[in-house]
Amino acid sequence: MENFKIVNRNTGATHFLNSQEYTTFVQRNSFYKDGVCQYDTHNLTKAKARRTNKMLDLLAHLCIIGVSILGTLLYIQNYC
Repeated sequence: MENFKIVNRNTGATHFLNSQEYTTFVQRNSFYKDGVCQYDTHNLTKAKARRTNKMLDLLAHLCIIGVSILGTLLYIQNYC
């Protein structure tokens, strides 16, 4: 189940909704008035997954850097 954050641009009111509440909100409220979007919509589930992926990428890069440093130290210790 996905979670959404909807912010009204005019009043600044924030709504935290799940997917069922979001579909009901979209049906009852018009997102566009005079060609201008009234709400900012953020998918919190995708944002959380994006943050997790960034942390895992950072961890992978740090592991690669650590392995290369340890390999260099072992090489220096054994052959120099």
